[in-house]
Amino acid sequence: MTHSPPIILLVEDDALLRQAFRLLLEDSGYEVHEAGSAAAALEAAAATTPSAVVLDVGLPDRPGLDVAREMRADRRTQDVPIIALTGHVGREEQRACLEAGCTEYHSKPLAPRQLLERLRALVS
Repeated sequence: MTHSPPIILLVEDDALLRQAFRLLLEDSGYEVHEAGSAAAALEAAAATTPSAVVLDVGLPDRPGLDVAREMRADRRTQDVPIIALTGHVGREEQRACLEAGCTEYHSKPLAPRQLLERLRALVS
C-alpha cells in the first residue's frame, strides 16, 4: 500500500514567496496545492481537502480571514489546521486570526524551519 504525502494548501499572493514556500514544502515531502487569491484558495480546498493550510492574511481579492471563516463553515474543511501568516503583528491581529478559526498565527517573515516544525506538529 502506497502512502500519499500530506497535502498542504499554500495561499500566498506573492508569486516569488509562494514559489519559495512550495519548493521548501515539496523538498520536505509534502504535496503542495497553490492559490494566489481567496477565490482560488476556496476552490482548491473544496476540490481536494488539504491536510493543512498555510494562509496569507493579506490577499488581493478578499481578506485571508474570510477564507478561514468559510473553511470552518464547510463540513469538509472545518477541522483542517490553518496557519495564518501576516505582516502585521499585534494582539488585535492575533485575536482576529483565532476568532476567524485559524489554528495558529505567525508574523512574516516566518523562518522555514519554524514553518516545517509547525506543519509536522499539526499534520502528524
